[in-house]
Amino acid sequence: MASSTGDRSQAVRNGLRAKVLTLDGMNPRVRRVEYAVRGPIVQRALELEQELRQGVKKPFTEVIRANIGDAQAMGQRPITFLRQVLALCVNPDLLSSPNFPDDAKKRAERILQACGGHSLGAYSVSSGIQLIREDVARYIERRDGGIPADPNNVFLSTGASDAIVTVLKLLVAGEGHTRTGVLIPIPQYPLYSATLAELGAVQVDYYLDEERAWALDVAELHRALCQARDHCRPRALCVINPGNPTGQVQTRECIEAVIRFAFEERLFLLADEVYQDNVYAAGSQFHSFKKVLMEMGPPYAGQQELASFHSTSKGYMGECGFRGGYVEVVNMDAAVQQQMLKLMSVRLCPPVPGQALLDLVVSPPAPTDPSFAQFQAEKQAVLAELAAKAKLTEQVFNEAPGISCNPVQGAMYSFPRVQLPPRAVERAQELGLAPDMFFCLRLLEETGICVVPGSGFGQREGTYHFRMTILPPLEKLRLLLEKLSRFHAKFTLEYS
Repeated sequence: MASSTGDRSQAVRNGLRAKVLTLDGMNPRVRRVEYAVRGPIVQRALELEQELRQGVKKPFTEVIRANIGDAQAMGQRPITFLRQVLALCVNPDLLSSPNFPDDAKKRAERILQACGGHSLGAYSVSSGIQLIREDVARYIERRDGGIPADPNNVFLSTGASDAIVTVLKLLVAGEGHTRTGVLIPIPQYPLYSATLAELGAVQVDYYLDEERAWALDVAELHRALCQARDHCRPRALCVINPGNPTGQVQTRECIEAVIRFAFEERLFLLADEVYQDNVYAAGSQFHSFKKVLMEMGPPYAGQQELASFHSTSKGYMGECGFRGGYVEVVNMDAAVQQQMLKLMSVRLCPPVPGQALLDLVVSPPAPTDPSFAQFQAEKQAVLAELAAKAKLTEQVFNEAPGISCNPVQGAMYSFPRVQLPPRAVERAQELGLAPDMFFCLRLLEETGICVVPGSGFGQREGTYHFRMTILPPLEKLRLLLEKLSRFHAKFTLEYS
């Protein structure tokens, strides 16, 4: 304290005023937040890109950012119909142009009629444009085989992430031993750990079973829950299906078991289902938690609290930048639902262009529409190529000594396990780095390939992984996989 006072006094004598906001004095919860997907390794990748532009010689000619699920940044072309309607909404003068199909014009006019002042530039109500919420509800009903969905239980959001954070905010309460605990899968998407750190909630880890293709085991949920009750009050369970970063697709039987567990243990369920269109493996099928819950009947269907999330950023769309998404809540207390709306209203509304895009995703062209054939062809081409990339990734990694990769059943990532020599682990510790971070940094510096170390997602002690997207164009992906495999062999030899 004396030193700090002395520093301030010296600053005053020098005519300088000490900063009001300093690292020591800022919100400590924010300092604890970590988000590996855009962490230090990505910052270094950006620096390397800048150095390449300045003509600095490197052992590679480009940085391949395989760290994040940003499809269009990796070269995926937008779906024509989605962009046509958005262009018409943004610039209604184009409605008189002969260069747009009639169904795209009708869809744009319908969306604009629902906007304030018939403009995409106006605010919407905080829960999202009513017409679009109704379209989302109809989409959910079609997806779930006719099970009703109430648009009043649908809230549009700035991507799925914003809705997830909002629901977690509602759940966090208590102090000390009564502080809210939230069960999250390990490996997990770092949004969850980062949000729980910011909110001061207790992260309760349950481990997916790597030996069984990252299966979710209810016995492991019981273990995690029992241990957590010694130091917090577990109130919620998060499930990511299809999995990120692990790419597994939950079976219906597994989902039923998870719902029974949540019901018996009085846990609020959060179902992160943003990759529901991304299922590739033969025999795998997406089952929504809402559908399974309703088909289980009493007492589950009428009582188990659930929030399920979807987004325009993934799937076949890959429209990350528009930040469109929604949450549907089921069996939520009516008074709490009003509090959720209040919380959303503080941020006014989700981006209206993102809402418009979401409307097109949940109500695409019908078979009788002029745009249907092209839309279907583009959608199927994207999904077929992703399936081929998923298979290629698994195949190449499993042929490489010291690397093993579970089947990429869905989503957009592989999460291979890498064997690292003891000397490499020791060197990483000397540098103050996690061993897989050390490996990934060396990979980046020597090959230009940017992936995210598994330690940023969580993993069992003594195992090392990295997350890599399967999004680069097929031939570039093949070269990337082979280059990465060769680097691992060289790295292993160097530290053996």
